[in-house]
Amino acid sequence: MTAEQTIETTIKSNDVVLFMKGTKSMPQCGFSSRVAGVLNYMGVEFEDVNVLADDGIRQGIKDFSDWPTIPQLYVKGEFVGGCDIITDMTLSGELDTLFSENGVGFDKDAADKIREANG
Repeated sequence: MTAEQTIETTIKSNDVVLFMKGTKSMPQCGFSSRVAGVLNYMGVEFEDVNVLADDGIRQGIKDFSDWPTIPQLYVKGEFVGGCDIITDMTLSGELDTLFSENGVGFDKDAADKIREANG
């Protein structure tokens, strides 16, 4: 299977996928840590893909999305964005809406606490 096929299969097989440096339990960069931390805190079930474990995936995901940086979040097969976009969407409530509209479970109280702490 090519890197592109692996990426496509992963995105189609999981409601929420985070391509990141490291894993959800041990992120290897600050940006990946921030996004994984938000998802973990909000109780979102997501598939983590460690791009550091496979150079083909690391470059392949950038080509696939036409987005130059990692992490990259996908919800229901659609590219959502990287760290800055996910941070902004979390603080504005847009991420809650995106999850709700796509049937992705999350802890609304936890999301509200993130906004309160950063308001």
